[in-house]
Amino acid sequence: MEEMVEQIELLLEQEDTVQLQDYLNNLNISDVEHLIDEFPEHGPLFIETLSLNRAVNVFRILDFPTQERILKKLSGQRVSDIIVELPPDDRTAFFSELHGDAVKTLILHLSPADRKEALSLLGYDEYSVGRMMTPDYVAVKKNWDVNRVLSHIRRYGKNSETIDVIYVIDENGVLLDDIRIRDILLVTPETKVRDLMDGRLIALSAASPQEEAINVFRMNNRTALPVTDDDDILLGIVTVDDILWIANEEYTEDIQKIGGTEALDEPYLDINLFRLVKKRVGWLIILFLGEMLTATAMGFFEHAIEKAVVLALFIPLIISSGGNSGSQASTLIIQAMALGEVTIADWWRVMRREIISGLMLGVTLGLIGFFRIAVFSMFSTLYGPHWPLLGLTIGFSLVGVVLWGSLAGSMLPLLLKKLGADPATSSAPFVATLVDVTGLIIYFTIAVIIMQGVLL
Repeated sequence: MEEMVEQIELLLEQEDTVQLQDYLNNLNISDVEHLIDEFPEHGPLFIETLSLNRAVNVFRILDFPTQERILKKLSGQRVSDIIVELPPDDRTAFFSELHGDAVKTLILHLSPADRKEALSLLGYDEYSVGRMMTPDYVAVKKNWDVNRVLSHIRRYGKNSETIDVIYVIDENGVLLDDIRIRDILLVTPETKVRDLMDGRLIALSAASPQEEAINVFRMNNRTALPVTDDDDILLGIVTVDDILWIANEEYTEDIQKIGGTEALDEPYLDINLFRLVKKRVGWLIILFLGEMLTATAMGFFEHAIEKAVVLALFIPLIISSGGNSGSQASTLIIQAMALGEVTIADWWRVMRREIISGLMLGVTLGLIGFFRIAVFSMFSTLYGPHWPLLGLTIGFSLVGVVLWGSLAGSMLPLLLKKLGADPATSSAPFVATLVDVTGLIIYFTIAVIIMQGVLL
């Protein structure tokens, strides 16, 4: 062992990288681990010099503090290679111990593509804020004066995503506050950073859904927001251009789902035709099977239709009115939820508004339907001598169907959100199909009540 240590000292003194690499690659893994303990300041050099496979095997048997220390001093490419090649169980164990400052170091030198992969490996969900963040920002300490801050910005600002906002951290990397650059430029050079701090800090959690970040940006006039872990350690920042891109993707996905299809995930003209059909056929089959229930509902009231065939003339009117009101309501609520205007907790306020608006809309359409039958009966005998009963049936049915459509369309997105599903899944076609079936039941039930003993 002493001979090995002496040989390494000689190679380090000679700075002979080639011979050092050959020597290390011929040692046992445990021997290299011992050398890292013996020469802690050269641990990163040993890991960098070893062949990748041997470097991974050495890295995985090191204790975590040594792993974390070495990680901070490796090149970005070597970090990425080691993280990718680590066995899944070792990688999971390593990441579970990793602190925020080490996470920042891990992604700092990676290319955008490698950074995306590294963030994925770090366990950040695909649609979390952590996947959007960049480590390119300017951070300062609260005891610095403005002179030192400006000097720091001149040195590191060119590599920052934005210098509109400067972040204040403590010695452990914990985020304390953020300061706008204009506040720094408008004070004397001797002013301390702590004197500029106001405590009005807005930060995102790396594990939060991207939709929450969109809403935070929407509610606050910021070009960038800091991202922290559970220990409030600053990991990176998210800039408004990334948020705009994500918001556009979310909007496109919701519109496609509202239209009754799966999200395409790529431009319409670029997607393979068979994949396009596959994206659409699932919902069409579900909606088709749902619409078949209308035949079941009509079959239940078959005798009523036989006695008063005129009722069948208004079936399209009834079900389309209910479907239209439901589609309107669902679209409005989904949009309001996407903008953060409505949450699950607002369900009663939403229901109360939809009851009132549904009644008003239903009464409006009901009156129009009644007067249409009344006016037509002045010039035709199509509706027979009992047209007032038919008019009342149509009028009350429209009130009930439109009210029910409004309630179903507004409550379904909230219910799906409560169940953890995407509210956009309660698309307009789905609501329309639901209201079609139930609308027929409402229609014929009211018809039986009003026309019982006369036409039925």
